[in-house]
Formats: sequence, structure tokens, C-alpha cells
Amino acid sequence: MNLIDKQNQKIKEENRLGLMTHVVAGYPNLEETRKIILMMVEQGVDFIEIQIPFSDPLGDGPTLRIANTKALETGVKVKDVFELVKNLRQKDGVKIPLLFMTYFNIVHHYGIEKFCFDASQIGINGLIIPDYIDEAEEYDHLRELVIKNNLYLIDFLSLDTSSKYTEKIGNKAKGFIYCFSQRGVTGTRDDMVEELGGHLNKIKSITDCPLAVGFGISKAEHVQDLRGKADTVIVGSAVIKAYNERGLNGAKEKVQEIVSALK
Repeated sequence: MNLIDKQNQKIKEENRLGLMTHVVAGYPNLEETRKIILMMVEQGVDFIEIQIPFSDPLGDGPTLRIANTKALETGVKVKDVFELVKNLRQKDGVKIPLLFMTYFNIVHHYGIEKFCFDASQIGINGLIIPDYIDEAEEYDHLRELVIKNNLYLIDFLSLDTSSKYTEKIGNKAKGFIYCFSQRGVTGTRDDMVEELGGHLNKIKSITDCPLAVGFGISKAEHVQDLRGKADTVIVGSAVIKAYNERGLNGAKEKVQEIVSALK
């Protein structure tokens, strides 16, 4: 069984929302990334999305784009991110699910088969590739390799996704479905869009796959609004923004704020 499934079951048994947080590997440097991840684990995060930095992260808002740029400026390479995860598993004893988030150019350049195999070997449980859609030429090949290596390829659904496509994704999704709470790119927002609840209910009527909701979730009130609608919340930019303002303690306080609202 994939570790993501085990964590989903744990969340369900504890009758709460799950939490996935996000880091950009190499921002502000690899050792600090490691410290941020270990802090998140200590605070009770359920999943961590580790972004392999890319020069043109189209789906990311300003906070994450800047973090990607600065990470690349430090000279971090894909192999360094793999080594980071390997050490998190083997030296630091991190047990929760870890997912790689990156753009398809990175995977393709590394070699799709090698990327999936190496990711599985170091303890990655899932892949989040926002610019890779299932109409792409190599999609079936990637999904086959993901299954072969006991990884989950996370699917996406937006607020404007058709019912037909929602059903298609719902029938094959594994781990969880990444549901966008907003239109546009990632980043913090003040309020959730009005139609989100109905959108999530529609998806739940089609699939039993857990729903993880992200894009714009930045405070406890957002999390509370999603109780009974989502299974997991995804918080990325808000934690990095807190880190930028107040360092590791600021990031810790933001994670604590979100964790306190999960039950």
C-alpha cells in the first residue's frame, strides 16, 4: 500500500482534515529547506510537497516564483533534491508521505523512467506535475511507470472543469485529487470563492478518492470553511511568506495556526 493511502486512512480515523505543506528545495538553501521540513513534521503535517525548482514555474504565484529563482541561484540541482529526500528518510527518519512537485521539463530532461525509479528508491510517494495533462503524448507511459514504481501521479481538477472530465479523473485518480480553490496561480487570498463548496460536492458524488484543496489557503478561517467539504488542505505560499517575514519561527507559527484548525 502506498504511504499516501495509509496517511489518508489515519486522517479519516482521527476525524479531521489533513494538511499538506509545500517547500521549494534549495530555498533559501538546502540545509534550511531540511530544517523547514523537519519543523513541519514535528508540528504534525500529514504530507509535504517538495518542489524541485524550475526556471519558469507557470502555475506558481509571486512568492513561489521568487523562491524558485533564488533556489536556482544557489546552484541547486535535481540530484541535490534527490539527496535531500534520501537523507530525510534515512538519516532524519521522516515517516510521513513526501511528494515531488515539479514541471514536466525537469522530469523529461532527467529521463521519465529513471526519474520515477529513483524517486521511488529514495522514498518519494507521489508526483505532482501541474503542466502535465492526460492528453499529453507520453501521459500513458508516465502513468505506467508511476504504477510500476508504487508512486501516485496526482490529478488536478479546477473550478471550471467539465462534468465529463471530472468523471474521467475521478475514475482513475489515486492518493488524492488536487482541487483548485481559486482561479489563476498559487498565492495567498483573503476569501474562498462562493462556488467552491458546490464544486467539491459534485466531485465527491463522482469519486471516493480524497480531495485535497489548495491555491490561496492561508489562514485558519479558510481551513475551518473546508471542514466537511475537503479531506486535506494544501498550504504553500502562506508558509513561505511567513518564513520570508519572520524566519523559521514565523513559518512554524503559520503551520501551528493551520494545524490548530484541522479538527
